[in-house]
Amino acid sequence: MSLIFSLLFAAAVQVAPGPAWTWTLYDGDGPVVLANEAPDTPDLRATLQCDRGAGAVEVSVYDQPAQPGFARVSAGRASTTTEAQAGRDGALSFVVRADHPVFAAFTGSGLLTVVVGDDQSQVLVQPRHLTKLRRFTDLCAG
Repeated sequence: MSLIFSLLFAAAVQVAPGPAWTWTLYDGDGPVVLANEAPDTPDLRATLQCDRGAGAVEVSVYDQPAQPGFARVSAGRASTTTEAQAGRDGALSFVVRADHPVFAAFTGSGLLTVVVGDDQSQVLVQPRHLTKLRRFTDLCAG
């Protein structure tokens, strides 16, 4: 009987769901932030942050160890090069203007690709969250 219980327990552990990832828009006091997060955990995949109406968006990607350098940022057919820095939190961060064609393409498609050296990361906003991305962009652009 204990062998059956052990096998059932092992199967249950293997199929236990991980955290539910979502995009959350924070637009209260302070900077406006759109975060790809696992709610009620410290886990982040990406954040977009701006001062309301300032036009500049800081993008931080947390999916791999940060390699500072020049980043090629693209969305759709638009691309740009910007300096990327490694943050204290281990994120790769860079700044893009909210009115830049790359950010406009990202707002439309929900896919932003970042390449630094041999490392590639993607920021993916699923279609059901694109309204949050568009609202974020409106708040940043002013």
